Amino acid sequence: LHFSHLCTRFLSELGAPFDLEGMQLFVSFSIGVALHPQDGSDAEALMLNANTALYEAKKAGHNLYRVFEPSMNVKLLHYVETCDALRQALEQQQFELHYQPQIDLHSGQVAGVEALIRWRRPGHGLIAPGAFIGIAEESGLIVPIGRWVLHEACRQAAQWQRAGWRPGRMAVNLSAIQFRQGVVEQDVRSALDASGLDPAALELELTESILLQHDEPLMAILAQWSARGIRLSIDDFGTGYSSLAYLKRMQVDRLKIDRSFITGLLHEDENQVIVRAMIQSARSLQLDTLAEGIEDPLVAEHLKALGCDGVQGFWYSEPLPAGELEQWLQRRAA
Repeated sequence: LHFSHLCTRFLSELGAPFDLEGMQLFVSFSIGVALHPQDGSDAEALMLNANTALYEAKKAGHNLYRVFEPSMNVKLLHYVETCDALRQALEQQQFELHYQPQIDLHSGQVAGVEALIRWRRPGHGLIAPGAFIGIAEESGLIVPIGRWVLHEACRQAAQWQRAGWRPGRMAVNLSAIQFRQGVVEQDVRSALDASGLDPAALELELTESILLQHDEPLMAILAQWSARGIRLSIDDFGTGYSSLAYLKRMQVDRLKIDRSFITGLLHEDENQVIVRAMIQSARSLQLDTLAEGIEDPLVAEHLKALGCDGVQGFWYSEPLPAGELEQWLQRRAA
């Protein structure tokens, strides 16, 4: 189509480097396209739909164009409605944390729990994070939501300690967006101070995308957390840009092996080779390993034989509200 050729040409021409006082600069562009008459009969409608297409182009990456489709309005409406509902959820305390036990394969004891957010949305029931975390990150709402998770998880862990419960370390996921906003260091400090939780009882789970930034402020934050006794782990290891080079520089304590490598572990030679290599690499760097998504005791035994340190998954327990986790711990102790 003629407009397709034009868009490609615009992106190519505008993306060429230009000179500014001796420096070569590059600028990326995105284009949204709406066509008359199918996408609007007047300038206002066309501009509105072109802007919707532009939003989709920006979401997809840089130097791209998108042509308006009616389904884009449905997606945009869902995005806007979900953002509004998430803001309400924060104000009306609709979020809650469930906790999934992490088991030490050597001792068989509970070594910690991972805090996992749930949204009890009126009229929709209990919603898992996969249905809303993506929108929360895209909109920036993950920052206040992540702050709430940190405070609630630390508060609960401190409460368990005071009551004599010992479910081990509290593991909390952090988003790359929280680091980009530059407030995560303050949020962690505030959550620990407000709860009185010993920093050694907290584990922060980072994604590989966070660690690949390699910038000095990030390194300083990680070093400060490590010095305070906070444990650091890499979540879903192997699904991103896994590299032993950055593991050498980062003061992390644990690699979490993603469930995608655990599924079919007993029957797929490729997964066995990958998991074995991960465990051996971690051991050479003096890091612990924990495998997610365990639903079969034979898989846990196989991982133990491979040298994996810990596991979590539905075979042991689904994520539970705090009260139900206490009952689970009682039954396990008995």
